Amino acid sequence: MNDPKSYKDRQVVVLGLARSGVSVAKLFHKLGALVTVNDQQERHLCPEADELDALGVSVICGGHPDSLITKDTALVVKNPGIPYTAAPVKRAMELGLDVVTEVEVAYWLSPAPIIGITGSNGKTTTTTWIGELLDSAQLRPIVAGNIGTPLCEAAQTAEPGDWIVAELSSFQLKGTQSFRPRVALLLNIAETHLDYHDGIEDYIASKEKLFANQTEEDTAVLNADDPVCRELMDKGTIRAKILPFSTTQELSQGIFISPPFPTDLTEPDGEVLRQIVWKKQDGVTQTIMPVNELGLPGRHNAANALAAIAACIAAGADPKSLLQPLRDFNGVEDRLEFVCERKGVKYYNDSKATNSVATIIALRSFPGRIVLIAGGRDRGLDFMELVPHMRDQVKGIVTIGETREKLAAVARLAGLSAVKIVEPVEDAEATLHLAVREAASIAEPGDIVLLSPACASWDMFKSYEQRGRIFKQSAHTL
Repeated sequence: MNDPKSYKDRQVVVLGLARSGVSVAKLFHKLGALVTVNDQQERHLCPEADELDALGVSVICGGHPDSLITKDTALVVKNPGIPYTAAPVKRAMELGLDVVTEVEVAYWLSPAPIIGITGSNGKTTTTTWIGELLDSAQLRPIVAGNIGTPLCEAAQTAEPGDWIVAELSSFQLKGTQSFRPRVALLLNIAETHLDYHDGIEDYIASKEKLFANQTEEDTAVLNADDPVCRELMDKGTIRAKILPFSTTQELSQGIFISPPFPTDLTEPDGEVLRQIVWKKQDGVTQTIMPVNELGLPGRHNAANALAAIAACIAAGADPKSLLQPLRDFNGVEDRLEFVCERKGVKYYNDSKATNSVATIIALRSFPGRIVLIAGGRDRGLDFMELVPHMRDQVKGIVTIGETREKLAAVARLAGLSAVKIVEPVEDAEATLHLAVREAASIAEPGDIVLLSPACASWDMFKSYEQRGRIFKQSAHTL
């Protein structure tokens, strides 16, 4: 493990400003490193630059100069979203330099153990829920990472006895070397971010790095219902203790639902009283609580709850201390978030649904009569998996962004007659406002207007948070 103090008087290059870049730059500057921060955007688009300048940190905006990376560079810390094909990253790798993300640096620094949560869907909900549960168990969580506080800030404020609870993307994990979470969660795998990764194999390999440095003293929490997770468990490469969870099978050891949910997603869940059960390695079984008492409804949220419970048990929590926050937690912003009701129509913000699986989960969370707003960054997917769900649950669709024509074609294939394509107008905000008005024109009392894009936001917006915020403003001002 590297010591950040070892970079005193050595050259450290931080690629990308934003919150995590600023946090890393301040850290190494405080430790005496010779820090240069570089961002491709022009200076007037980098409001953080002035703050770093005032500290004496060198800031270069507006492109990547050839002289940025040299053989004398000791470390490159890149923003997770910067691709490995970017010129300074390629140059660093050609020189054999260490190229990491903030996650690696935070691990070097943190005196507290880390719970790392990754997966294609459910990360934010599960991460936030774990924070609530650990707080109830008085285990002093600090929720950070891809949600909220930059990891380097959390690592600097953490003390022994705390737990850092970190939501981690595949982008962040790809840039790790020695990172070792005490508890590692892989929730699921779906085809996403393939425009960044070199195919699905690279995407999965990046997620698997979460477990790469774990030992027998650590715990790996995996979804036994997910094919990739099952394959990973069967490979025998994970050295940590495996604590699986499942909503569709009663496990010989792990956290599961009894009786299980049906494996056929089209089959109704029914009115069966289901319990969350923990079966320990010694065979002793402990019933934790009924599924219908969870604060968040839906089978996907039951899976998130199982993962959160498993993580907290691995961290030493008494399951009895988790009951109240399991009942009280009612979700996070941008994930099936109720916005308002207008003229008998309810509006829900699911902007964090950046792939088809997340949108399918959202559609299945409602009984039908949905007007869907979807579309965004085109990653080359065909969206055909949405067809049966559109056919059964969607009465109309409004499409936006780079994938607007593609999603409209899929909707017509599903038999939808109310299909509206919103062409870009003066800016992204106005375009989404128009999309919400178009959806409202289709909806009738009792219907639901759902923003669940099935795509990333970067073609139109800076983030899914910005997209969700504008959707909510649009709904409130109808």
